[in-house]
Amino acid sequence: MALYNPGLVHTPVTPFKSDQSVDYDTYAKLIEFHLKNGADALAVAMHAGESVSLSDAEQRKMIEFAIKQVNGRVPVIAHASDSGTGIAADRARFAQDAGAAAIVSTTPYYWTPPPAMVLEHLAQIGAAVTIPYLVYYTPHEMGVTKISTEQVLKLIERLPNFAGVVDASRDWQFMINIISAARRVRADFQIMSATDFMVSSGAIGARTMFSPLAGVAPKLIRQMYDLCKQDKYFDARPLQEAVATLVQAVKAPGLCGLKGAVAAMGRDCGDVRSPNTLLGAAERDTLASALKALPALAAEPRGW
Repeated sequence: MALYNPGLVHTPVTPFKSDQSVDYDTYAKLIEFHLKNGADALAVAMHAGESVSLSDAEQRKMIEFAIKQVNGRVPVIAHASDSGTGIAADRARFAQDAGAAAIVSTTPYYWTPPPAMVLEHLAQIGAAVTIPYLVYYTPHEMGVTKISTEQVLKLIERLPNFAGVVDASRDWQFMINIISAARRVRADFQIMSATDFMVSSGAIGARTMFSPLAGVAPKLIRQMYDLCKQDKYFDARPLQEAVATLVQAVKAPGLCGLKGAVAAMGRDCGDVRSPNTLLGAAERDTLASALKALPALAAEPRGW
């Protein structure tokens, strides 16, 4: 298949109301914020968007809503992951019919099937659609099953639309092995960064980055990404160091930290959905103070 490179992909949070239902009015505002602040594409709803806390019906509605709100201005990549292979494959078909530009799904989580089952799970999701299919690899989250270079090569053999691996492992040897082996059989196969550490990923060969922090500091993320896209990694290093500091500040409170950081920048999207731990008042103040102290955020947009 032709090269699939969606560029800088923003991964929005999911806004919730006080009753924990999805807040679609705020979601529309959030999508517009991402579109006017450097998103080449959107991916919904990823782990940053609390995908595992959403029902299948909610995920479908959010995909459909995002595609309609974007209205063709940028590609929308639909997340179609589930422990149930049939559920994930059906959601992928739904997303394609709704107008998604690509499908991304993670390796199975909360259960640890043997390699042959993992391969079949991913292959059935990818075979359910004809648009580009991406595998999101995040072995350090939620007990996700690991994949190997051999499995990637088998997926390439079975799926003409298998376009790349979105890697959150930050295992550089793994990424190098994948890209070197895969491109011998599919020249346009991509390794993509699933984290905001683009300098290392770009040096390996990544040209796409999925960015959770784009909702907090879109200018910083855009500047770093653009320098890496031009292979100016030495110039990008100070920006990457600022991003790394931001990652640590947001990471400290846990999943609620990302939403807390978005709110601290003037874009309140509600709390995380239970049973995830909420951000307490003291933690919220600590996070806001940490962000205020970061010089790299001085030029970032505040509010919507």
